[in-house]
Amino acid sequence: MVKVLVKSGGPGAAADWQECFWAVDPRICVSWWEDPTVAPEEVDYVVVWEPRAGWLASLPNLKVVFSSGAGVDHITCDPAWPRHVPLVRMGGPETAQRMGEYIVWACLSLLRETRHFALGQAAGEWWHKECRFSAAGRRVGIMGLGNLGTRAAAMLQGVGFPVQGWSRTRKELPGVVSHAGAAELPKFLASTDILVCLLPSTPETAGLIDARLLARLPRGAELVNAGRGSHLVMPDLLAALDSGHLGGAVLDVFEEEPLPSGSPLWSHPKVTVTPHIASMASRPERARYIAGVIADFEAARPLPNRYDPLRGY
Repeated sequence: MVKVLVKSGGPGAAADWQECFWAVDPRICVSWWEDPTVAPEEVDYVVVWEPRAGWLASLPNLKVVFSSGAGVDHITCDPAWPRHVPLVRMGGPETAQRMGEYIVWACLSLLRETRHFALGQAAGEWWHKECRFSAAGRRVGIMGLGNLGTRAAAMLQGVGFPVQGWSRTRKELPGVVSHAGAAELPKFLASTDILVCLLPSTPETAGLIDARLLARLPRGAELVNAGRGSHLVMPDLLAALDSGHLGGAVLDVFEEEPLPSGSPLWSHPKVTVTPHIASMASRPERARYIAGVIADFEAARPLPNRYDPLRGY
């Protein structure tokens, strides 16, 4: 048997995780991370979101750590996380598909000004408004062209948006204009009407979306952040929205989660908030992906989406 501990979705999700893994590979025995009947030395793999500091280091025979989401900074922020153990980001086709769906939805929501109509509905009033653009008239710029950004770019093109990208190195994607490196960032920003952030969390990307960067966007541009909350300087975003330089924002990630009840983002008329759900694949899909990576590890094959500390993702 293969022993897996899970800390994702709350204690009530443990039984569902067990069923999902059993359906894929009956050898995989799943327990909740706080199960007192499981000895630390028995644990082979863990699937976690925001593990308690020091806990991973207490598992002496751990083979692989799986993040239950696409990010890993909730794991690497623990000074004691075991760096000798492979750390694997959540992946699979459904993760990329769901992120693509979210980005298309967010860009279309900004395009059709749905926040305005949602506020009218909440007020019980008929707030008629003519939307100014169609998709062909709004240039989407994606920061980060990895698996998620690549899928989002293709799906955005499918509904008519012109798409360009910016990343550390140049990419070759059909129909996508690629910008690379710090020198090409200003040109990318100046020609972007809807900025989509899908960057990983690294020291270089922390606070990247600040007043200076936002000022390089055309007046009336809009923002979608589904990367990391640490990318965005929130006071600078609010100032750009309130001044009219930015026309709106859709935000899925925040430095503090859940977003505090007193945050001005909840009621801002130009902001749509979602609770970090952009790329969350279904539990059965995540179980299939993890079971496949476990099989790769046990067959000594390369692991997909393995965290590289030198790159920071």
